[in-house]
Amino acid sequence: MSFLSRIMVLKSQAHFSAGTNNRLGGNRPIEGSRKKKAGQAKSRVGLLIVGFVAVYCVIGGRLVEYAVRDPDVVSSILPPDRLMASRPDILDRNGEVMATDIRTVSLFAEPNKVVDPDEAVEKLATVLPDLDMKGTYKKLANRTSHFAWLRRQLTPKQQSQILALGIPGIGFRPEKRRFYPGGATAAHILGYVNIDNRGVAGMEKYIDDQGLADLASVGMTSDQPLEPVRLSIDVRVQNIVRDVVVNAVKNYEAKGAGAVILDIHTGEVLGMASAPDFDPNNPLEGAKEGWLNRMSNGTFEMGSTFKTFSLAMALDTGKVSLNDSFDATQPIRIGGFTIHDFHGQRRWLTLPEVFQYSSNVGTARIIDIVGIDAQKDYLTKLGLLTKMQTELPEVKMPSQPKVWKKINSVTISFGHGVSTTPLQTAVAGAALVNGGKLIEPTFLPRNREQADEVAEVVVKKTTSDDVRYLFKLNGIKGSGRNADVPGFNVGGKTGTADKVVNGRYATNLNFNAFLAAFPIDDPKYVVLTFCDEPHNGEKGQNIAAYTAAPMVKNIIARAAPILGVEPKFGDDGSAMLVSY
Repeated sequence: MSFLSRIMVLKSQAHFSAGTNNRLGGNRPIEGSRKKKAGQAKSRVGLLIVGFVAVYCVIGGRLVEYAVRDPDVVSSILPPDRLMASRPDILDRNGEVMATDIRTVSLFAEPNKVVDPDEAVEKLATVLPDLDMKGTYKKLANRTSHFAWLRRQLTPKQQSQILALGIPGIGFRPEKRRFYPGGATAAHILGYVNIDNRGVAGMEKYIDDQGLADLASVGMTSDQPLEPVRLSIDVRVQNIVRDVVVNAVKNYEAKGAGAVILDIHTGEVLGMASAPDFDPNNPLEGAKEGWLNRMSNGTFEMGSTFKTFSLAMALDTGKVSLNDSFDATQPIRIGGFTIHDFHGQRRWLTLPEVFQYSSNVGTARIIDIVGIDAQKDYLTKLGLLTKMQTELPEVKMPSQPKVWKKINSVTISFGHGVSTTPLQTAVAGAALVNGGKLIEPTFLPRNREQADEVAEVVVKKTTSDDVRYLFKLNGIKGSGRNADVPGFNVGGKTGTADKVVNGRYATNLNFNAFLAAFPIDDPKYVVLTFCDEPHNGEKGQNIAAYTAAPMVKNIIARAAPILGVEPKFGDDGSAMLVSY
């Protein structure tokens, strides 16, 4: 029998059965049963519809809740778009990258979704051996928490290894990490950022203070690249300066050291370093000593470098000249104190000889002619008694006596009694050799025209010429000889100051500095170096001539060619000196 024939037979049988039932009156019970079943089916469908509607209402309600909920309720961090906000690259004056952003990821957990906190911690520890297991378990076991950071800024390898663990409730969020290619090379200039890529110190903080931090706080930053920030720093020179400073701490067994190269006509800082320092890629390692920027945020009694300013103000008043002589035959006694010379000549000295022999007695005689009020006025104009203005946030206020008496005036004249930062000392020194213009220092590019707009004339040009002569004289015949570089005619002034310990000057602990300018016949740059508490100076002497002065020599010998300064030699090949 075919498939179609079988279907026809089944239909005939069904028709016969239906007819029989109709004849017997059996259709009424069947119809009642069908109606009952249809009603039950409708009820079930209705219940299913109600159930589905309820489920979708709950899901929709939760979605709305998450959409309108404060992000801080779900997460303790900023939204992803703000986490990814870029910082501008920082470049040196030649376009070399000094700081940039790199992409990274951070590990987070949703504790309410973690199935087994114990197992999760054990698995994570296999990839992160230094994981705080107790603290991590505490975070994961908090079932009411929706978000917790577990580790910020993972490496790609760590991310892939954790992904392979397959831990429920664990995820990653994209972030950006600040990277400093030069490591510690320019640590105190660049500063560093915190874990959220916000500037904490140095030029990084300066950039945030210019408005980047405010934009980030209201979510108006993005992950798009920003215009780079170019500095006045020459990274080649910066490498040299830091190398010399770090080696000085090591070789002279010093507590600290620092140096700066400054363009005297623009105020641009070409290189500056302070040691000990730190690596901004991992700033916490240098937290104990390295964070202090001794160049701008440390104040010191600068010793005999201050004689430069004392003699300059005396010459500028017109009350003394280079031809005048002063009695340095005997120590001076003032108010129970005795002022004497370290290299006493025990005779009358001309003003240039006072500078050459670094005579405290001669300087005291000269400043007495100037007077206390004029001395304070000049030091203020030179920026040595006020807080220095520059981009770096880390700038310390100088200290001075509350009341200036004659003994204060005398000791300040040769560098005791007033504490200033090394950087502002260099800036004041630049004003005395550039023609008399005080130009606030900058870590951003600046040309001469822009510098002239902010410059203040603090001494006469003739005074500046006289200071250059004194610098040159001391570089040839005085304590500055150890800083001379053949062909570059380095001039300057040493300063060896006894440090104050428990209210008294300790003769075995010195702060040594050297203030220099080169080439002294036509100065372009000022270099200031210092060495704090050296114990192993050259030839066994811990004074500036054998610590700070050789640092200047090393810096100029290596950096001058990079800066485009050409050495001058005579016909016989010897270094040529220019007379006034």
